[in-house]
Amino acid sequence: MPPSSSSVQAARQRLGDKLRQLRLAAGLSGRAFAAAAGCQASKVSQIEKGVRPASVADVRLWCRLCGASQEATEELLAEQAAAARLWIAFRDLGRSTGLNATQRMLSGDMWERVQVHRAYQTKLIHGLLQTAAYMTGILTEVRRERRVAVDDVAEAVAERIGRQGYLLHRERQFRFVFEEPVLRFRPFSLAVQRAQLVHLLDMMTLPAVTVGIIPMDADRRGYRPRESFEITDTSLVTIEMLSGFLSLTHRDEVSTYMQAWEELDSIAVHHAEARALVRRAIAALDQNPAGREAPQ
Repeated sequence: MPPSSSSVQAARQRLGDKLRQLRLAAGLSGRAFAAAAGCQASKVSQIEKGVRPASVADVRLWCRLCGASQEATEELLAEQAAAARLWIAFRDLGRSTGLNATQRMLSGDMWERVQVHRAYQTKLIHGLLQTAAYMTGILTEVRRERRVAVDDVAEAVAERIGRQGYLLHRERQFRFVFEEPVLRFRPFSLAVQRAQLVHLLDMMTLPAVTVGIIPMDADRRGYRPRESFEITDTSLVTIEMLSGFLSLTHRDEVSTYMQAWEELDSIAVHHAEARALVRRAIAALDQNPAGREAPQ
């Protein structure tokens, strides 16, 4: 089951309402429809009330039994697809779906459209600011954890590196907030981590990029850490969880995350102070004895 979300529930309810209107317009009672469909009346009620998600097969069944036009059928199928995309469980993608296909499906044309992108990170450097080596390490681990049979890590890395070109568009804004431990977590070799931090310093000079870092010794009263999340303009929040990918579009939910991001950004340091924290993390790596080198 997907996580509890007003966005997910609202999308289900909108689709359920339209399916109910379609059934009523055809002059079918719930029981008559269930009899014709060969299912329990409770299933019809649950789908139309948004309690149970409607599948592609369900929508086609409603349209066929109610005599919907081809245009109406296509509109309802499009709405079902949009509702389904709000929560995508990685297990449902199957082992044969490669990482590149997955990330293309999840992002769609978002990067072409985005004007202001905000991100809060608690564990890793954001993908738009990653080196190819750091990114390869992450995606290799993701492939292993999800047991993806297709090895398209190189293609997925190339796709993500291509997205970084949007950082050069001065008319856009990319605003990042990291917890300072992100600079210290070292899941890869010392060389990869060091190169990543040097690269981060370079990316912080781009006009479209703003990086705030919340120091480990910051006063956190009233500003506890949150899960990592991203906000696209003011209309979409995305959260990658261990089991799946959640998208939030409900106004109240987006507003809640906007407020959380602003609060976290307010206790972050920026510009010279942020760069100083990155340089301090690089210095710590340089002082790291060779014997503590992490495996590649």
